[in-house]
Amino acid sequence: MANRLEFRVFGMDCADEVAILRRELQPLVGSPDRLAFDILRGKLTVAAGAPAVDADTVRAAVERTGMRAERWRDAPAGDARTGWQRISRTALTAASGMLALGAFSLHAARGGVLAALGSEGLAAGPGTPPAVAALYLAAVVAGGWFILPRAWYAARRLRPDMNLLMTIAVIGAAAIGEWFEAAVVTFLFAVSLALESWSVNRARRAVEALLAIAPPTARVLQDDGSNVEVPAEQVVVGTRLLVKPGDRIPLDGFVREGTSHVDQAPITGESLPVEKAPGAEVFAGTINTDGALEIEVTRIVGDTTLAQIIRMVGEAQSRRAPSEQWVDRFARVYTPAILGLAVFVALVPPLVAGGWGEWFYRALVLLVIGCPCALVISTPVSIVASLAAAARQGVLVKGGAFIEVPARLRAVALDKTGTLTEGAPRVVSVTPLNGHDEGELLGVLGAIEAHSDHPLARAIVAHVQAAGLRPQAASDVRAVNGRGVTAAVNGKRFWLGSHRFLEEQRQETAAVHDRLEAMAGAGHTVVVVGTDDHVCGFVTLADRVRAQSAGAVAALRGAGVEHVVMLTGDNRPTAERIAEQSGISEVRAELLPADKVAAVEELVRRYGTVAMIGDGVNDAPAMGRATIGVAMGAAGSDAAIEAADVALMADDLSRLAWLVHHSRRTLGIIRQNVVLSIGVKVVFVGLTFTGHATLWAAIAADMGVSLVVIANALRLLAVRFGT
Repeated sequence: MANRLEFRVFGMDCADEVAILRRELQPLVGSPDRLAFDILRGKLTVAAGAPAVDADTVRAAVERTGMRAERWRDAPAGDARTGWQRISRTALTAASGMLALGAFSLHAARGGVLAALGSEGLAAGPGTPPAVAALYLAAVVAGGWFILPRAWYAARRLRPDMNLLMTIAVIGAAAIGEWFEAAVVTFLFAVSLALESWSVNRARRAVEALLAIAPPTARVLQDDGSNVEVPAEQVVVGTRLLVKPGDRIPLDGFVREGTSHVDQAPITGESLPVEKAPGAEVFAGTINTDGALEIEVTRIVGDTTLAQIIRMVGEAQSRRAPSEQWVDRFARVYTPAILGLAVFVALVPPLVAGGWGEWFYRALVLLVIGCPCALVISTPVSIVASLAAAARQGVLVKGGAFIEVPARLRAVALDKTGTLTEGAPRVVSVTPLNGHDEGELLGVLGAIEAHSDHPLARAIVAHVQAAGLRPQAASDVRAVNGRGVTAAVNGKRFWLGSHRFLEEQRQETAAVHDRLEAMAGAGHTVVVVGTDDHVCGFVTLADRVRAQSAGAVAALRGAGVEHVVMLTGDNRPTAERIAEQSGISEVRAELLPADKVAAVEELVRRYGTVAMIGDGVNDAPAMGRATIGVAMGAAGSDAAIEAADVALMADDLSRLAWLVHHSRRTLGIIRQNVVLSIGVKVVFVGLTFTGHATLWAAIAADMGVSLVVIANALRLLAVRFGT
């Protein structure tokens, strides 16, 4: 697209940085819709539009925030985290610690440990030798190299944050000669930021690993039967590929020839390989295990299911969950309040009782312990870890905004075809009449239906092939107003179609009518075959319930979902048969897409939090009206997947109940982290006013809490399906 700009942003590690960048860039581009952030790969995209903006202007705006941007080029996802910034951050943090240790050792060697600690055991004191002070200053500069630009940005925008609070505290400590504490506080804060970046990267790598599973090359089959290896990005739709046993499939497509088992765990989370035969869909990045396959490509590199997963998870991390939004709102009020309280402590008590130095020091301690570092990082790390864990289990959640909703689900609406059922009809029975046998009847059916691409026709042809029959070709095949088909087989005219088409042929008897009505009442579809003289027989077909549907519905109820209802456009007898087999008590049948929307709206009014699960285009509007829309990702339509907030990549309904439990685990960990972060600060604020808290102890406590909340959040990465 013309004027589309893409950048790799160094330092964009969480939604906090996204908010900063959005505030800086939006005035330049005019509309927030022109900005897209992929935290997963550190990518910023500026879409085309007015006003026009050039790359240099965007880079300069990013640099004003303390981050750095360069033009995007396709490279391994880890480049943004393994380049100059990661190495320099680690090196400067280590240098800060070594310089502080060197300064302390030099001071201790000259005047003893007590002198190095200061008369109160808190700091180096005003008598710090110039050489020692210089080393401490170098430690402060090294540790604050990445902190100071962001603190300056916050000060200029009058939006105080943890970087500004820490910078003021360090400058204040240095101003009163507390060089030891200034250096230690800077070093510990730099360590905490490095650990935060590491923890987010670890959660991110759980999803980034998907980028490496699609092979960079593909074996393209030539017309003479040979194959040549070419870069995957050069392969176009319609190309035939050869995938040998043990190879990863390079692109999405369908099997043209061959039979094999394919390990789809990276995409769908299925634990066992799935059998693939001609016509079956395959995904890039999955592993062909035991047979050679010829595959026809249906999606190019950038459009594969794998690429969509990576893209959606990356975009998901910039969509803030309600907990993240609450923490952000809290921090916007909390941080200025702490700054104001520190100013109060530094000025008011000394005016009343004296002791300027002591109260100024306590104000600095208050700034340090008031830093919302642990609180701010606790929620996004939990959300990222939760999204990554869900993606690894074949549950693609399109944002933090949706990871919390399943925990509060009270009602679930399910589509029938393709959701509760397999979505593909199968032959249930074949009934020959009037002297015909089953083989003859199937031969006629197979010959005529071979000319149709209708789902019922495909099911009949598959059944004929499975029976080992090879029917002769039909001739003079004609469709009759969508009600049936006529054709000549072996020189004789046959017709086939619905019960209504049978009535039009005026060959129906009372006995045949009763049998057809009974089968339709049982939820079966009936195809009747006849000649000009009589009815030859009929075949019944039905869509089979998924093996896991009944268990999934029971698991939802066990997870606390109060109400489960089926919404379908199918006829009531069929719907009720499927509902009975699935364990669903309420059925709403013969619904148009608008009727499904109305039904979902009614459920939302009654229950508040409602999920709609479907796979078809007609389900997309209802998904959009539900609190959360869930698509069957493997077999679902593109429209349904696009409208959904969650995609079940394995088409496994049982993962929905797992998602409910996973969402509750995520909320529980977020609450634990928030309570711990705030609780420790309350304790230290009390210690500060009583004079029992020190700068280095405050930052050590804050860093300790940060480590605890990070470790607690990363527990979500260990979650597996079934736990």
